[in-house]
Amino acid sequence: MENRLKGIKKVLNQKTFSQLTFTEKHRQNIQKEIRKQGDTEAIILSILQLLTQERTGYELSHLLRGRGVRRFEDIEGSLYILLHTLENKEVLRSTWIPKEEVKYYQLTNKGKKLLKQTEKKQNSSRVLLQLLEGGTEWRIAGSHS
Repeated sequence: MENRLKGIKKVLNQKTFSQLTFTEKHRQNIQKEIRKQGDTEAIILSILQLLTQERTGYELSHLLRGRGVRRFEDIEGSLYILLHTLENKEVLRSTWIPKEEVKYYQLTNKGKKLLKQTEKKQNSSRVLLQLLEGGTEWRIAGSHS
């Protein structure tokens, strides 16, 4: 079967991709996107780890900054978009406290299982995104060029 695949690749290169070229800039952009994907996974993993305890978005933002995550500094609203997305995926839940006028976030049982699963597969890339995507492209706001 491998020989058949090599034959297909050769035909595709001769016929389909013969006019397609990649510049060094294209290659750099692709590498940049791959690195961002890894950054996104690391950020989601950090959020899950930090939300094993109930925290506000403000607390979470400061704790992420302490871990070196700077993505939300200029676009803080994107953290709340991500939290809302995780809530819709039933990975975390939020509780609004009217007297304090504050919202707390914490992992659900599903989120705890996801965290445990991800930590077991630390060397496996895309575990978090594959489990959360559900077939759709999923990015943190501000992570695409």
